[in-house]
Amino acid sequence: MANDKMMAQMSSKPGFIAALDQSGGSTPGALRLYGIPDSEYSGDAEMFRLVHEMRVRIMTAPAFTGAKVIAAILFELTMDGEAKGKPVPTFLWEDRSIVPFLKVDKGLAAEKDGVQLMKPMPDLDPLLARAVKLNVFGTKMRSVINLASKDGIAAIARQQFEIGEQIAKHGLMPILEPEISIKSPDKAGAEAILLAELTKGLDALSAGRKVMFKLTLPEVPDFYMPLIKDKRVARVVALSGGYTRAEACKRLAANHGMIASFSRALAQDLRRSMSDAEFNRALGESIDEIYRASTEKV
Repeated sequence: MANDKMMAQMSSKPGFIAALDQSGGSTPGALRLYGIPDSEYSGDAEMFRLVHEMRVRIMTAPAFTGAKVIAAILFELTMDGEAKGKPVPTFLWEDRSIVPFLKVDKGLAAEKDGVQLMKPMPDLDPLLARAVKLNVFGTKMRSVINLASKDGIAAIARQQFEIGEQIAKHGLMPILEPEISIKSPDKAGAEAILLAELTKGLDALSAGRKVMFKLTLPEVPDFYMPLIKDKRVARVVALSGGYTRAEACKRLAANHGMIASFSRALAQDLRRSMSDAEFNRALGESIDEIYRASTEKV
C-alpha cells in the first residue's frame, strides 16, 4: 500500500521536507524574493498562478527527488493543480517518490495571551476528504507563540491536538506546528513551556495515534529529544522561522534526530530570471546544504 510506504519514508528515511505552502498572506513576499514585484500582477488569481509556476519549476527540477527531499507540504491550490500533466500529489509520489502533505490552516487569529491561535476552519472536513482522494498522506497547520505565556501556550497546544485528532480520523498524518517566534524575548522559556504542553498532549492521544511536530529550532541543542524518542511521534521537523539558510542549517546540524522542513531557506537563492541551468544548480546546492544539516550532525 502506498500509505504504508509513505509512513515508512516519513518515519525513518534520511532527508528533509520541502515546504511549498505559502498562503495568501505570505505569497507576495515569496514572489518578491523570486523576482516578481507586486506591480507585475493584480488580484489573487494572478498571484497564485505565478506562485504555482514557481512551485512547479521547483518540483520538476532534477534535484527535487525523494533521494533527499522525502516530502513536500503543499498549499491547497497547489494540491489542486498539475505538474507535467498530473495532479501535483500524484506527480510527487509516482514520479519523484516524495510524500505529499497539505497545509490546512486558514491563517492566524489576533494575538491573545502572547500567542496567535489558528483561525476557525469550518470547511476542514470536506478539504480533508478531497486530500484523501488525491492520495495526500498528511497535513500541516501553524500557530504562533510570541511570548513565554503558560496560558497562551497551553491554548496553542490544546488547539493543535484537537484539530490533529479531527485530521487523524480521516486517516491522515497531522503535522502540528506551534511555531515559536525567533524574535520572542524569552524564546528558551517559551520552549520549556511548549515541551511540557506537547508532552501532556501526547499523553492524552487516542491509542495507536501518531503525530508529527514542526518546531522552531531550539536555543539549546537536542532540547526536543524527548519528543524525537517518543513512540507516538513519527518525526520531529524544524522550521527555518526567518533564519537565513546558513544559520538555520547550522542550528539544525546541532539537533540530532531532527530534520528540516524549510520554505524561505529552501528557495532564498532562486530567481525567475535564472536560466533553467542556473535555477537547477542553485536549487541543487540548496537541497544539498539542507540535506547535510538534516543527516550529518555535529
